[in-house]
Amino acid sequence: MTILSSLYNWDMWLQLGISAAIFLFFLAVRSAFTRYLFKYLLSLARRRNITFAANLMTVLEKPLRWLIVLIGFIIASRYFPFEIVSHEIKIRLFRSAFIILATWALLNISAILTLLFPQLNSKLDLGVDQIVIPFITKIINIIFIALGVSIVAEEWGFNVNGFVAGLGLGGLAFALAAKDTISNLFGGIVIITEKPFTIGDWIKTPSVEGTVEDITFRSTKVRTFAQALVTVPNATLSNEPIINWSKMGKRQIAFHLRVSYQTSRTKLEVFTKQLEQMLQNHEGVHKDTIMVRFDQFSSASLDIYLYFFTTVTDYAGYLETKENINFKIMDILDQHEVEMAIPAQNLIFKNESALHEMTDFNT
Repeated sequence: MTILSSLYNWDMWLQLGISAAIFLFFLAVRSAFTRYLFKYLLSLARRRNITFAANLMTVLEKPLRWLIVLIGFIIASRYFPFEIVSHEIKIRLFRSAFIILATWALLNISAILTLLFPQLNSKLDLGVDQIVIPFITKIINIIFIALGVSIVAEEWGFNVNGFVAGLGLGGLAFALAAKDTISNLFGGIVIITEKPFTIGDWIKTPSVEGTVEDITFRSTKVRTFAQALVTVPNATLSNEPIINWSKMGKRQIAFHLRVSYQTSRTKLEVFTKQLEQMLQNHEGVHKDTIMVRFDQFSSASLDIYLYFFTTVTDYAGYLETKENINFKIMDILDQHEVEMAIPAQNLIFKNESALHEMTDFNT
């Protein structure tokens, strides 16, 4: 058929017009779905406070829009008068596109797990730590991607089993080359199973101190108090001593209160008992362990040892409680007219001649 004759082939133009009309129709359906139907269903779910449905529709919006385009393209291609590729390749392309869209949708759905799992965990009392959720989400995403790639590869005739077997031949070389990555992976598993900390905890290690923000297969991200983000390899973190300040039930205060040697025994006994009573009645002090005792004779003072714990553990609340106790100690000092000891040195001369010799020497 010549070009001129093909231009007057009305059946070809009819098929081309039908194909274009079908494709444009599905584009209009996609636009109407986005503007009207999707927005209506989303607002309805939010008004009725159906959080899961609202989140599900939000993450599935783009895959569904492209699915409508793909369906329109498939139907329109049946009426397209030209054969650009063979029918077999066309089928493979359409199937691969469906698999990619399905994988995309599953990856978006797995993202909802991070938002909904804490609520499900609290309602059902599953006892799953928060730090496990991002780790599980990443594993699920890798599984979905691996399945999607393998199915597409099988669709195009690649032998996935042979590829996996080939990985076994080079497994030793791969393990040697990626030993740091593997050690970090196992370090992350140790952190998740032993749970020395969770996301949001304040931790301190020889490497870093700050708030835990995230844990991945390779590393843990910690936000320091200077707002710097420090990435610590899991292998390093799992082998270090970790202090979790957020897990403290109480916080220690211990010091010596040094009073003057001019304080009498009776006054010292009454003063010490009132200090202990003040701590017993203080709402910010843990009642189980309170020790206030006359401890020792120092060179310039009588030392009273105070040892107790605060009920608040955050640093700001700890300092506030400590300040309030210090003010109350000052009030008790004033009430009993007990003076604090001032460090001093006394020089004692045995005779006046030595004093005159030192005076002459200085002049």
